[in-house]
Amino acid sequence: MFKHLLLAFASTSMLMVGAAQAEEPSDAAVVLLTENFPPYNMAKNGKNFAKDENIEGIAVDIVRETFKRAGISYNLTLRFPWERIYKLALEKPGYGVFVMARLPDREALFKWVGPIGPDDWVMLAKADSKIQLDDLQHASGYKIGAYKGDAIAETLEKQGLNPVVVLRDQDNAQKLVDGQIDLWATGDPAGRYLARQVGVTGLKTVLRFNSAQLYLALNKDVPDELVAKLQAALDQLRKDGVVDEIMAKYL
Repeated sequence: MFKHLLLAFASTSMLMVGAAQAEEPSDAAVVLLTENFPPYNMAKNGKNFAKDENIEGIAVDIVRETFKRAGISYNLTLRFPWERIYKLALEKPGYGVFVMARLPDREALFKWVGPIGPDDWVMLAKADSKIQLDDLQHASGYKIGAYKGDAIAETLEKQGLNPVVVLRDQDNAQKLVDGQIDLWATGDPAGRYLARQVGVTGLKTVLRFNSAQLYLALNKDVPDELVAKLQAALDQLRKDGVVDEIMAKYL
C-alpha cells in the first residue's frame, strides 16, 4: 500500500513539473510594437491601431524577414502614441519596439538589433521660404515643429530650441504650409513621405543636422542568444541584398 502511494506521489509530481514547464515555453513569442512612421512602419488602413498582416513598411518587412530567418516567433502590433509603446518595451520582459534611433542615453536601456535603415535629421521649410541655416543654432530664432517624444524633438529641447510638438508628425506639414511654424524638424525620408500623404509637396531642406541609424530595441531581459540570432539573420539579409530590395520597393 505504502509503495503504491509513493509511486502515485512520484507520478503526480512529474505531471506537475511537466505542466509547469509547458506553461513556460523556452521559445515564447516576442511581443513587437511599432507606430505609424512611414515609410518604415504604417497601418494599411492608415489608422493608429493594427495587428500583424495589417501593418506594412520598410522596417516591418525587414523585421518580419529577420525573425523568419532566425526561426523566432513573434506577434506584431501597431499602436499610438510612441511614448506608450516605448515605455512598454522598456518595462516588459519579452517586448521590443521599432524603429528607434540608437542614441547614447538610450544605449544601456535596451538590447539592439540593426541597423534597419537610416534616418537623417533635417529642417524643412516651404518652397518659397527665405530661411537659410548654417547650423542648428541659427534656427533658434524660428518657430520649429517636431514630433512629441521623438529623438529629434528631445535633441532640440536639450539644445534649448524649444520645439512646438504634436502627436502626429504629419500634422507639422500642414502647420508649415499654414505658417503656424517656420521650420519642421523631421526625418528624411520619413518627413517627405508623410507630407505627401497629407497632400503637401515642394518642401525644401534648409539644414541637414544629423544622421542616425534606426534599430529594433528589445527589453533587457530578452536572452542574449536570441538577440545574437536576430542580428546574424539581419546581417545575412543585408549581405544577400534583401534589405536593398525592400528599400527599393517603398522609395
